[in-house]
Amino acid sequence: MRTRMRAGLRGVGLLAVTGALVAAAVSPAAAEPAATWQPDLSAGEGTGVVVESGTARFDAATAIGAPMEGPEGETESSADPADVVPTGLLTLPSRPLDRPATEVDSTLVTDTAPGSTAGIDVRGKRAGGGWTEWVPATPGEEPGSATTELPEAVDEVQGRIVLTSTGGAPPAVRGVTLSAAPATESETESAPMTEAGPRSYSVFATREGLVGGTTANGHKIANRDRFVALPSRRALSPNGRSDYSVKVCAPNGRCAFAPVWDIGPWNTKDDYWNPAAERQSFKDLPQGVPQAQAAFRNGHNGGKDQFGRRPANPAGIDLGDGIFWDALGLKDNSQVQVDYLWTGSVRLSTVSTEGDEDEVDVHAAPEAGAPVVGIAADSADVPVECTQGTGEQAWLRVGEGQYIPADAVESAPTDVPACGPAAPAAPAAPAAPGEKAGDAVATDPPADAAGDRAGAAPTGTAPAGEKPATDPADSPAEKATRKSTTSGAPATPADPTTTDEAPASTKPSPPADTGTRQAAPGSGAAQRAPSAATP
Repeated sequence: MRTRMRAGLRGVGLLAVTGALVAAAVSPAAAEPAATWQPDLSAGEGTGVVVESGTARFDAATAIGAPMEGPEGETESSADPADVVPTGLLTLPSRPLDRPATEVDSTLVTDTAPGSTAGIDVRGKRAGGGWTEWVPATPGEEPGSATTELPEAVDEVQGRIVLTSTGGAPPAVRGVTLSAAPATESETESAPMTEAGPRSYSVFATREGLVGGTTANGHKIANRDRFVALPSRRALSPNGRSDYSVKVCAPNGRCAFAPVWDIGPWNTKDDYWNPAAERQSFKDLPQGVPQAQAAFRNGHNGGKDQFGRRPANPAGIDLGDGIFWDALGLKDNSQVQVDYLWTGSVRLSTVSTEGDEDEVDVHAAPEAGAPVVGIAADSADVPVECTQGTGEQAWLRVGEGQYIPADAVESAPTDVPACGPAAPAAPAAPAAPGEKAGDAVATDPPADAAGDRAGAAPTGTAPAGEKPATDPADSPAEKATRKSTTSGAPATPADPTTTDEAPASTKPSPPADTGTRQAAPGSGAAQRAPSAATP
């Protein structure tokens, strides 16, 4: 009897030990504490926010425009553009993680009055090196608390404070705490990496202009500047960075690589390149269709944008003057093909030019004498498909029939394959409008140019609804400040009777001045507070 009892006790003890071991094996991450930190507000950068004595305060003088949000994050449409809410963005320092995470909790210590808000966007760096898009945090039950679900496991986290104010006492943030719990094993597992091209759509492009103004990320717009604007802050790069870049190709075959440094045109929460389930607004539209396009051409939302205005064109991207005129050779607003480079898995490298240069030429073949078919702006990301040559003669292929010198990027990759025999030097045509790599066609074919301009005022008298696209001839001051990597005789104004096709061997020349520079109403600069809307 005693022997049986001892055996039974030993059995119970073994079961208890075994159960404890099984529990430990099933939930190892539960015992690991979350990584918690407090970003230094004074080390942040952006616009519409000033940091004094450790407190980030809303600054109306430099604020941008954005729509009001409801309690659940929905965009509230405004019938009056005057109801656009001035917004400030402050990008905080990033934090590497010891363990990958998919969820980030945040707590903000804030001072807010009626008519003002304080929130935070969060993003993470993927294992492959690129950033996810910015994701607005979902408010929690406790004041100032919120949670952000990231689309995949990340190794680095960054926050961005978002302050809005419609008057009265400006909002302020006195402290931020971020906490990233280690992801479970299933959350960190990923499918085998397969190289995929970025999403690509045919959209209507307009010229931003606004030289001397300030973009949504705090960049001061220079003469013939080389950047673009997209109508969502989810893909807004920090000032001087290329975390989100695009490749834009015009119907004449010329292409440009440029960073996303502003928000617009028309809408400010229309990430139309994302699937409907992920899209922040206008989830009823097909992927790849900008809401302004749907409103202008098909009467979506009663033919109005999110602010209740009737778009004067179907624009889904704004181009800086240097991209519009110099890189693409456009003379008027146009349908273009846009690759949203961060959405693919092709290796990206950042262009870094020397001295006063602000671009590098894209050649049709891996040789200096090959025709120039576009440009890659300084600080832009380019997809590196393969390499050609070695040493000082090394080139990178960044697209079909598109090459740049390997020394034009910060660090040329060493583990990409060698290119095959180079094709004959010839300008590379962009994908046909409406076609896209890897996804179903979601955009309309290009509309007649005259039809797209039907709602616009004549050049030189354009109201806030439309901007003229023609370029004034360079003044002596402009010639002295404009930077270019192409030498040679000064360009002469183009004959207005010629076509948009630019010679492959030279950069396009701007047409003569026939109007003033104004921005379409959806650009980040045009949406910002009146005190900073124009130079």
